[in-house]
Amino acid sequence: MAFIRKFTTGSGATGVQVCWKEEGKVVKTVHVGSANSELGLKKLLRKAQKIKDEGKRELFDLSDYDA
Repeated sequence: MAFIRKFTTGSGATGVQVCWKEEGKVVKTVHVGSANSELGLKKLLRKAQKIKDEGKRELFDLSDYDA
């Protein structure tokens, strides 16, 4: 199971990581980056979500409904 972790760095910035857990223990961590602004944090969270979703396939094909 993967999750996105936000934390405060030593310099006061907000760090973003993607972590994977197995049997209640973190087995893999990918550091996405750190941000000092809301805009930077939003970009990092979008990037983290893409990393988290890698390898997943969509449940439904909604391409027929795109405008």
